[in-house]
Amino acid sequence: MLYPLHKTGELQLLQGGRDFFPALVQALDAAHSWVQLESYIFDFHGAGAQVAEALVRAAGRGVTVQVLVDGIGTSPLPAEWREKFAQAKVDWCVYSPLGTGLSGLGLLVPERWRRLHRKLCVIDQQTVFCGGINVLDDFYDPNHGELQAARLDFAVAATGPLALEAADAMALLWWRVQAGYSARQRHMNAAWEKFKAAGYGGRTGITPPAAGNGAGPRAALILRDNLRNRSSIERAYRKAIGKAHREIIIANAYFLPGRKLRRALIGAARRGVRVTLLLQGRYEYFMQYHAARPVYGVLLAAGVEIHEYEAGFLHAKVAVVDGHWATVGSSNLDPLSLLLAREANVVVEDKAFAEGLAGILRDAMVKHGRRMDPAAHSHRPLGQRLRGWGAYALVRLALLVAGQRY
Repeated sequence: MLYPLHKTGELQLLQGGRDFFPALVQALDAAHSWVQLESYIFDFHGAGAQVAEALVRAAGRGVTVQVLVDGIGTSPLPAEWREKFAQAKVDWCVYSPLGTGLSGLGLLVPERWRRLHRKLCVIDQQTVFCGGINVLDDFYDPNHGELQAARLDFAVAATGPLALEAADAMALLWWRVQAGYSARQRHMNAAWEKFKAAGYGGRTGITPPAAGNGAGPRAALILRDNLRNRSSIERAYRKAIGKAHREIIIANAYFLPGRKLRRALIGAARRGVRVTLLLQGRYEYFMQYHAARPVYGVLLAAGVEIHEYEAGFLHAKVAVVDGHWATVGSSNLDPLSLLLAREANVVVEDKAFAEGLAGILRDAMVKHGRRMDPAAHSHRPLGQRLRGWGAYALVRLALLVAGQRY
């Protein structure tokens, strides 16, 4: 089996910050031993400040609080919050910081393109939050300021074995970053096992989460890294697409699938499966926006429906297949996520969960999407086509420099 599915306890779909942040703050306020949080972006406006205050409150109760953020996605910790975190003993750590001066040119080195993009939070090894939502207010963006409409994004909250798996993976990465050595140094594995057996440095006495009973949802946590799990999330997508009989719905913010994934989608459409994509309709970044356009033509020609979301920024990374298989996570279907970044997705096998997510996506397409016309796309202005092929060529060149085939 590609990934083991576990019976879960509670499994809840959270849509956007309106659902996610109140649930996260409530869980943080109930923590009694250990909070682990990872985010690509941690911003201190609005809802982000509410999460930060909840972390301070937890640490003030004696809870071990560990926050790991990405060195590109997250700006330097503001002085006000640096002082608050220090006083409360919130442990704040930066993954692969770029530094200043000449060391700030680190992005010229392809190895530094490998970023921490997963969004995870585990409370007491009992509850895990996983999805695409950064610690970033729905109506604020560091690059655009105040937003008129909330992002379309999702996360899940789950209890049971998934929480323990996530806690273990997060503890391992935290330990490696704190120790300051590369994950490739496998001779350190024995030291890690000893650290783990000792209770993750003293965090003992936590009762392991129990699996759910009965015929409830089954789920799996799928992590992507640059060692043994290089293609884990993409293979999960390809397997589900390959088994589809009726319908595939994918909502993805930055969509530039590689050859194998494109072939899987085209193959599904040609065998009669309805393949529907909800993609970013608003211009955000030059490369991500334009490089995807040449790929659209091939998919449209095969009968794939493409809808562009126009109500606000689409940040979702979710999919539903045949009304029973679903995934919610941090991984885009583009080279950065599928080849370079650390990502985390939850796969769910449950009809009620999958149909609930599919209903939200269908509603978004009807109310806020614009279906792309294949003829209009093929006859778009020359300038647009040149920008598309130019951006696509630059992506391919960057991957060649990084030693990646896509």
